[in-house]
Amino acid sequence: MKVLWLVNIMLPAYAEANGLEAGVREGWLTGLYERFLRSSPETRDIRLAVCFPGDSDGRREMIGDVSFYRFREDLTRPEVYHRSLESRFRAILDEYDPDLVHIFGTEFPHALAMARAFGRPGRILIGIQGICSEIAKIYRANLPDAVWKRVTLRDFLRQDSLRQQQEKYRVRGTREKSALLIAGHVTGRTAFDREFTRKLVPHAVYHHMNETMRAPFYEGAWTYDRAVPHTIFVAQGDYPLKGLHFLLRVMPHLKKQFPDIRVTVAGNNIIRDRLRIGAYGEYLQYLIRKSETEDRVTFTGPLTAQGMREQYLRSHVFLCPSVLENSPNALGEAMLSGVPCIASRAGGIPSMMDDGCEGILFPTGDIRALAEGITSLFENRALCEKLSAGAAARARGTFDGAANFAQLNAIYREMAGETT
Repeated sequence: MKVLWLVNIMLPAYAEANGLEAGVREGWLTGLYERFLRSSPETRDIRLAVCFPGDSDGRREMIGDVSFYRFREDLTRPEVYHRSLESRFRAILDEYDPDLVHIFGTEFPHALAMARAFGRPGRILIGIQGICSEIAKIYRANLPDAVWKRVTLRDFLRQDSLRQQQEKYRVRGTREKSALLIAGHVTGRTAFDREFTRKLVPHAVYHHMNETMRAPFYEGAWTYDRAVPHTIFVAQGDYPLKGLHFLLRVMPHLKKQFPDIRVTVAGNNIIRDRLRIGAYGEYLQYLIRKSETEDRVTFTGPLTAQGMREQYLRSHVFLCPSVLENSPNALGEAMLSGVPCIASRAGGIPSMMDDGCEGILFPTGDIRALAEGITSLFENRALCEKLSAGAAARARGTFDGAANFAQLNAIYREMAGETT
């Protein structure tokens, strides 16, 4: 069986083979690819090709027994659709001639372009990641009017104010729905994405399939004695959806209770360059200055898998304060590592962990409940150790690479039996 994966990133395997720098996004794709490579080439049920975006089109390249195809797409403008993508994909499809096409995520124009180019619904599998149309509805994330309407020089030059960002998600959501309406099969892993799929594409077959994290997150385990007291790790905070402003709003209160509190934020640092700062970055700066925590909030920039793992293992608490997520990878990584987790009760997050047994869930945007959750973990070692053990046990089942890969192969076999 020949399967073509359409992904949103250059896989590290391709980057390494070509002497390029690999990105750190969507690590679960790396985990799945590594699991594929672990299977014996002689006994594999599938032959694989991977199609990914870059700054130019490229010829077919072989890395081991996997084919790689590069296509040109500007990922910085995901709201723009170019029909030339469809022609590029038809050429790739003609050359590789796959039995199935597996599209990972619907956030970028290439998802719809590939669905249109392949045109065989029963042989198209789309994996839901974030849901752009739902993100558009809540993008404001309780920001004050003055922040929401603010347009900085950077925002004006890039035509990328907060309200324009929301509109871009709305456009992306429309194309996302168009792609899903073509597909005959969908994978998801939460009650949130199942309900969305049921309402939008009741004709599609929904398959539950968990993700597989990168190898480093299956190594080591958080312990209370190793963690630095009163430290909070946040995996991302570069746009309102991620909810970093909720944490920064409660920092004055937390600082009074815990004078040594520290916050580490990974991902893109949007407050570093004063000349290129957007309205949301300005708001984060304001909150940090107001709480006098400039020396307590550190932005690391993007981290490797090893760097993320070390942050999980040394932190007292991992926090996911997002206003909407389906199944955030960072929360899965944190649970695997065993660091005590606090997350908003948003989207698919309640499908990932049970409140009080495997982590603490707080009502989305409720800063008082957020502060209470953090305080309870800072003050209660027994609770930390209980949640750590519960989260790690749950995550080992959810992110079992062998089981997830077997489930994916079963889905492919079921699809291959269709005649559509």
